[in-house]
Amino acid sequence: MTAYTRPGRLDRQMAFLAEADALKGVQRLNVLMDRSRRENVAEHSWHVALWALILSPDMPAGCDLSRAIAMLLIHDIVEIDAGDHPVDIAHDPHDIARKEHAAAIRLFGLLPPDQGAGLMALWREFEGNATPTARYAKRIDHMQPILQVFLAPDWEPGHAEVAAHTLTEGRARYMARDWPTLDAQARARMAGDTAPGGPLAARLAFLAEADQLKTVIRATLALNGARRENSAEHSWHVALYALILAEHAPAPVDPAKVITKLLLHDLVEIDAGDAPVFGNVDTAAIEVAEAAAADRLFGLLPDGEGGPLHALWCEFEANATPEARFAKSLDRFNPPNQNIAAGGGSWIEYGVTRAIFDTTVGAKIEAGAPILWQWIAPKAYAVIDRLQSERA
Repeated sequence: MTAYTRPGRLDRQMAFLAEADALKGVQRLNVLMDRSRRENVAEHSWHVALWALILSPDMPAGCDLSRAIAMLLIHDIVEIDAGDHPVDIAHDPHDIARKEHAAAIRLFGLLPPDQGAGLMALWREFEGNATPTARYAKRIDHMQPILQVFLAPDWEPGHAEVAAHTLTEGRARYMARDWPTLDAQARARMAGDTAPGGPLAARLAFLAEADQLKTVIRATLALNGARRENSAEHSWHVALYALILAEHAPAPVDPAKVITKLLLHDLVEIDAGDAPVFGNVDTAAIEVAEAAAADRLFGLLPDGEGGPLHALWCEFEANATPEARFAKSLDRFNPPNQNIAAGGGSWIEYGVTRAIFDTTVGAKIEAGAPILWQWIAPKAYAVIDRLQSERA
């Protein structure tokens, strides 16, 4: 029996993923490194998951990287209901814990019971901070906002003081003991001194460069059509799709490898920009620009570390392995769901018809995830047909 013959399961998974879109509307205290705006929790969740991947050479013994990344993809999803709580404002921790637990019950309860229970256990493990994997994920969640301040060319007024207090007296004060090399990097930058060089400094330079993905705007609308999304929050959302929907791949896949590809897949847009799938673009020129961007960006990493990640990106682009095909399908499957939620979204702008949709999007979804294509096709056609009727 295929998953599609049990539509209730996929319906519940998609209800959860649709609800997750709301995380893109939850604002944090931190600003982007170019100081253009405050960041949202979805793009933060992508960035810390990327941090876990890039800093994995420093993982403690007994840490499960794929589990740490999964934790960071979901760790703040409770803020859809409970909100974000800036570290510079006093809060009642018991009240926050109560609200977040209630949010976890509601949100993970949208999923099929077995999957919801698994994610609830993962979230509780992160919150408990008692396993090597949870401690690694927590350290990154605590340090990433601090270094987002101190790695920026210019510091947002007041934010350096908040970051310094968090590092020296607040929730990250234990880092001098638990991760002294990362703590030293932060303290040197905080003091305006030359930070220690070496592999960790190169990894941080790559992660700082990655912050620019939050400024790359896509054609697809987020938040039920309220605004266009950016490529960082898209990367988080589609990685979450992989975490939830891996069972629907037509051939067995390694979910961790699919998630890793999707965390990395759009980094090249920092240099090459986003190319709207329905736009009139020069595909050959885009491929050249993206290849050059991949060379530059992965080249920022230490020898022996950038190459394997570059190879994963190339594997995604080549679309020749089961993981790559499934990842590509998810990358095409996510935007139509958002367009449907927005009443047509970017399909209105580009005058999308069934034929255009089938050729540009449908064929790619069906090639790597036929069950997902069967699920979404009638929903997409209903909206596209309505739009075409309104244009007539």
